[in-house]
Amino acid sequence: MATAILSIDMTALVENWHSLNTMAQAETGAVVKADAYGLGLAKVAPALARAGARSFFVAMAEEGAELRKILGEGPQINVFSGHMPGDTALIREAQLTPMLNSVDQMLVHVESLPGHPFGLQLDTGMNRLGMEDAEWRALRDLALDQSPTLVMSHLACADEADHEMNARQLQTFREMTEGIDVPRSLAATGGILLGSDYHFDMVRPGIGLYGGLPFVDARPVVELHIPVIQIRDVAVGETVGYGNTWVARSPSRIATISAGYADGVIRGMGPKAQLHTGASAVPVVGRISMDMIGVDVTGLAEEPETLELIGSHQSVDTVAGFADTIGYEILTSLGGRYKRIYV
Repeated sequence: MATAILSIDMTALVENWHSLNTMAQAETGAVVKADAYGLGLAKVAPALARAGARSFFVAMAEEGAELRKILGEGPQINVFSGHMPGDTALIREAQLTPMLNSVDQMLVHVESLPGHPFGLQLDTGMNRLGMEDAEWRALRDLALDQSPTLVMSHLACADEADHEMNARQLQTFREMTEGIDVPRSLAATGGILLGSDYHFDMVRPGIGLYGGLPFVDARPVVELHIPVIQIRDVAVGETVGYGNTWVARSPSRIATISAGYADGVIRGMGPKAQLHTGASAVPVVGRISMDMIGVDVTGLAEEPETLELIGSHQSVDTVAGFADTIGYEILTSLGGRYKRIYV
């Protein structure tokens, strides 16, 4: 079989949620946007619900509607993008809770769905989503009269514990929400790790559930094993892959493995990337192509049948480092051709 195997450890996923829940001095929700960070919403969300998560967060209403079909009635499903044009029917029928980001969204929501639950998102300095201070001051009393379910903001630099932006945003959030009788939320995974000052009433972990940084104590959730299609001898001076970018300096054994950038193995990671067979690291050679990669297996005692890209020997964040990116991008790029095994 030429299909790579993507193993997803559901026990590790649930234990990561429990660990973060234990740290939090607040209710612990779960962020499951982008198909649960690429790991499969239909499997991940019910496992987290069984673990105790009652509040879920998605990016857009369409994701929320899909999640409602999976979870059924009961859990709260919050939509970061708020109430966008065309969302009204989905929000009503799937009983979603939009996190409203502006006066305009507030007016649309109250006029189209009077009495329907909503939350509010404030901008405390990230300049991405949410109401800025002046807009919030103008809308605050009207919004609070409508009984929002949650007031939230998002930290820009929480993965850097000593960054001055964290304390600045915390102070701004406190000032913007002082005196309100509504649950508040500021912390995602990084914010949870910053300590109880950042926890407020609800925390919303995402990447930490899936085994990624900055939660260094997370249990690994993902393993990716890629089959070897063929191994060949390459003589001195011969080249491997497109563009002749790798030239054999000594007699070499080169394995061609069955994955590539169509499967989320980012093309630019080639010069730095390595895989493992047991404890032995073997380097990628030549350019990563659409569905094949060359790997130098010279000197191995036994010819491998598969090679490990992500697993016990290198984490998703290590692999991300090969491409000068972050674990989020690697997880959410994992392709649809993998055979997924939920352990």
